Amino acid sequence: MAQGDITDPPGAREKLLETTSAIMREGDVVDISLSELSLRSGLNSALVKYYFGNKAGLLMALLDRDWQAIVTSVDALVAKDGWDPEAKLRRHISKVVDTFYAVPYLNRLTMRMVREGSPTDAKRIADSYLSPMYRAYEQLIGDGVKAGAFRPVDPQLFYFTVTGAVDRFFSARLVLQHCFDTDTLTEGLRDRYREHTIDIIMAGILAR
Repeated sequence: MAQGDITDPPGAREKLLETTSAIMREGDVVDISLSELSLRSGLNSALVKYYFGNKAGLLMALLDRDWQAIVTSVDALVAKDGWDPEAKLRRHISKVVDTFYAVPYLNRLTMRMVREGSPTDAKRIADSYLSPMYRAYEQLIGDGVKAGAFRPVDPQLFYFTVTGAVDRFFSARLVLQHCFDTDTLTEGLRDRYREHTIDIIMAGILAR
């Protein structure tokens, strides 16, 4: 298919999104240049306008792609039968660490799109992604309190605790570089941080 002289190769839309994601992961940034996107993807940068309207539309589409996968996963975990509340919360924190390892720009991109987008865009992000996450925390923590596994904690503050701990680490490549002589977030480092984060956070919520 073509529009004017712009060819629309199969899979081009998804390739633009994945290349944008790769540029932001590797550069530890929440912005891209269309020229770099074209060079890395091998696609005409005019396809950004064709598929997304403009660069802001591309970034919003990437945010939607990443968040939809997260919300779907959390909803499935909350609905899962046969798991006790502690196992569910440990599993959730583990998945949060894995998610930020894969897309470390997520929280910063979310805040950028909320700040720079229209009020309608900001409300859609909140209603579609942030509010469902908060409701999931209400459910996970509430079930644990009822079962006597967790002490009562504020689900909203707990959300910021988990997100903040993980976002801070996976957006800290410059700190790793200058303080610890590495700027590589390896799978081994991810695994160590996953276990550390689960231990620290669960110690703060488990009933004593």
